[in-house]
Amino acid sequence: MVCSVSICAGEIFELKAELNSDKKEKKKEAVKKVIASMTVGKDVSALFPDVVNCMQTDNLELKKLVYLYLMNYAKSQPDMAIMAVNTFVKDCEDANPLIRALAVRTMGCIRVDKITEYLCEPLRKCLKDEDPYVRKTAAVCVAKLHDINAQLVEDQGFLDTLKDLISDSNPMVVANAVAALSEIAESHPNSNLLDLNPQSINKLLTALNECTEWGQIFILDCLANYTPRDDRESQSICERVTPRLSHANSAVVLSAVKVLMKFMEMLPKDLDYYSTLLKKLAPPLVTLLSAEPELQYVALRNINLIVQKRPEILKHEMKVFFVKYNDPIYVKLEKLDIMIRLASQANIAQVLAELKEYATEVDVDFVRKAVRAIGRCAIKVEQSAERCVSTLLDLIQTKVNYVVQEAIVVIKDIFRKYPNKYESVIATLCENLDSLDEPEARAAMIWIVGEYAERIDNADELLESFLEGFHDESTQVQLQLLTAIVKLFLKKPTETQELVQQVLSLATQDSDNPDLRDRGYIYWRLLSTDPVAAKEVVLAEKPLISEETDLIEPTLLEELICHIGTLASVYHKPPSAFVEGSRGVMHKRLPARTGSGESTESPDVGAAGGSAPEAAPSIIPSQGDLLGDLLNLDMAPPTTSGPPPPSTGMQMGGMDLLGGGLDSLVGISHSVDPYAMGAGFGAAPAVMPASLNAPVGGGLGDLFDLGGVGMPMGAYIPPKIVWLPAMKAKGLEISGTFARRAGVIQMELILTNKAMSVMTDFAIQFNRNSFGLAPAGPLQVLTPLGPNQTIEVSLPLSTVGPVMKMDPLNNLQVAVKNNIDVFYFSCQYPISMLFVEDGKMERQVFLATWKDIPNDNESQFQIKDCHLNSDAASSKLQGSNIFTIAKRTVEGQDMLYMSIKLSNGIWVLAELRVQAGNPNYTISLKCRAPEVSQCVFQCYEAVLKN
Repeated sequence: MVCSVSICAGEIFELKAELNSDKKEKKKEAVKKVIASMTVGKDVSALFPDVVNCMQTDNLELKKLVYLYLMNYAKSQPDMAIMAVNTFVKDCEDANPLIRALAVRTMGCIRVDKITEYLCEPLRKCLKDEDPYVRKTAAVCVAKLHDINAQLVEDQGFLDTLKDLISDSNPMVVANAVAALSEIAESHPNSNLLDLNPQSINKLLTALNECTEWGQIFILDCLANYTPRDDRESQSICERVTPRLSHANSAVVLSAVKVLMKFMEMLPKDLDYYSTLLKKLAPPLVTLLSAEPELQYVALRNINLIVQKRPEILKHEMKVFFVKYNDPIYVKLEKLDIMIRLASQANIAQVLAELKEYATEVDVDFVRKAVRAIGRCAIKVEQSAERCVSTLLDLIQTKVNYVVQEAIVVIKDIFRKYPNKYESVIATLCENLDSLDEPEARAAMIWIVGEYAERIDNADELLESFLEGFHDESTQVQLQLLTAIVKLFLKKPTETQELVQQVLSLATQDSDNPDLRDRGYIYWRLLSTDPVAAKEVVLAEKPLISEETDLIEPTLLEELICHIGTLASVYHKPPSAFVEGSRGVMHKRLPARTGSGESTESPDVGAAGGSAPEAAPSIIPSQGDLLGDLLNLDMAPPTTSGPPPPSTGMQMGGMDLLGGGLDSLVGISHSVDPYAMGAGFGAAPAVMPASLNAPVGGGLGDLFDLGGVGMPMGAYIPPKIVWLPAMKAKGLEISGTFARRAGVIQMELILTNKAMSVMTDFAIQFNRNSFGLAPAGPLQVLTPLGPNQTIEVSLPLSTVGPVMKMDPLNNLQVAVKNNIDVFYFSCQYPISMLFVEDGKMERQVFLATWKDIPNDNESQFQIKDCHLNSDAASSKLQGSNIFTIAKRTVEGQDMLYMSIKLSNGIWVLAELRVQAGNPNYTISLKCRAPEVSQCVFQCYEAVLKN
């Protein structure tokens, strides 16, 4: 920003005199001096009236200088700027097209409200000017005016004129019209300004060949927002865009790649043209890597996305990603990442030779990444694992500290991927124990020692050496050390009792870290009460680590592919993550692939109008590694209905390691034990639903809306079943079911005490589940449950709990605690409990949504032995919040179109076909999250048959 510099009165006076001179040359020189002073930050606003007087000239150069001055000072002198309006209007009708264009461009740049109203008439004339240069300038001016006063632009009909310019005979006018409409559309995402159809697309493609490089970019970006009707149209557009790949401007190339990547989604993979297009995409991407480093980096970030989506494009181009000695570090690291993504059995030898070379470089960050890349190759290409391990051992022998440490970290991951295969290298790793000083490397080495303690003779001594400076270690190392010593104790109990007592004491009594302390208490409780359970938990078989842990999530990848060539593709983040506010941010998705011969009957329930009720709901998170346990710990959830029976065959029995038990350590009575329950039983309950008496459905309006549909019946409630048998829960039997009443989900439980002792202090907790079900209040068992007594309890549930995808989707893992123990069981809830009361869609919205959901997301099922007519079926289903939108009869077959809304915002659309006299129904379900379709079908079956 240029600082304002004062200008002396004498200088102002001199300039004033020169500006008012009769000599044209003197006047021009004076304006140049004013502009020069303005450029270096001097305040020359006092000369505003004198400069404006100079506008009355035929000299184009002088006029440009005056307009430049006006643009700069009009905002600070709005009243005086109006003096220039008459000249602008006059200039817009000048015989010289350059002056007409200059006038309309300048008026668009003067952001003063008082002037904008005077701009409309000249702008209207310029939009229809005979000269294309004036028209293209006016098109951009509409976008500028829209930014100042959007309502004015709409009222004056400029948007329609702008749309007409897309059909202009001049390609540059077309490009500027597209650019202006695109910019306006970005600030109004829901407006349908760029109403693209095959005719307008054809005009854009014709203009594409003739306009400038920046015009081509605008047109290509516009094409990328179009969704072709079928694969034939998609192929036609690709054929006409492909020549842009050989353009000299890298931005044009990337925009063309974006269009092709998007439209390839619609081409069948068995098409010859599809494989031809793949081959054509590689050379331009390779050419981008011969540009300067900054452009290379942008190209590499985009290639990284393309390789994740379609690795086959560059699978034969590995060599171009080999690092050059003079590449900047940011280019080197990006090339390395792409090399790993392209690594395969065919080229792994070549890749490993390169990576080994990189590991001897001088740049520490690059060397670390190279060593880590060798480990990733081992995990990705199984056939190369042995060669990778051998390479890593060679690198360890170099004794370069940071190389050794990085190698140990990646070898730990290789052990996770290939258990019991490469353990022969452990001895070599142990030799380098003393040189480890980084937390990640120390933690990895401790994990290896703990995991393979039975194969390391002096494992206890090695771990004890780490224990000496326990409180100086990072939390990562402390947690790993605690777990490793507990593993060692479970494998060699007689030799390591003192060591485990020492680490538990350090973790629980001397540590201020809550994570470490809680883990210590849990291990202590497990070891002192049920060693067999401890062994099953701590020494449980670990899941194999995935091949690619750093792949971008598929939905995000699709969105980023639609933003190739923009900042989003460099950041690898959607625009909404770094563009402030929601304005101007649109979420884009790749089109669905069209299958050959697929045709689905769309419900003809109204005019093809309306729009989808809401955006596609967020995808349910997948069931992650080992985090899905009931007590929010780092161990897997129990798979049995209750804890395993204690065993007497183990050497250490059920002893308490410190004597006096955990209760004496934490100073609490046995009946209230927060550590035994984990974080959650004592926590505040989830939020209660807003109203327990919410009305069901939409009242009489729903009844009169549907011809021939009877009164809705009550919601279907499954019969109670035994979830937890008494023999697995020390005498406590739990039966139950789920119901939805007045908009509230209820878990209805029957608790029976079949033991000889009284049961009290009941509490309940759910594991994370697919739809976020959680208790909306405490488990209300107000009186002690005596022997042979039964009590019925209704627990209200909310859907605001943590979410994790389960298998099956409607599986619910539950922990119930009482004064005796904690018991685990799992049950399945009918998904109809999640069908909300406002799930009735408008007819037009239903039709638009049905067409919008891809055909691949449609599932078809048979409901057998059902003897209801269509009206009775509709009435019965409405009781469970499955709403009939329309009904029609075709050739004696009733077709009911229905909508369902789940509590997490997912919509399910259904078509139910009922043939008179035929007990078998056919149901088609369409949903943006197709994994719920199976559960919804089960609900249909249960409701209709009960």
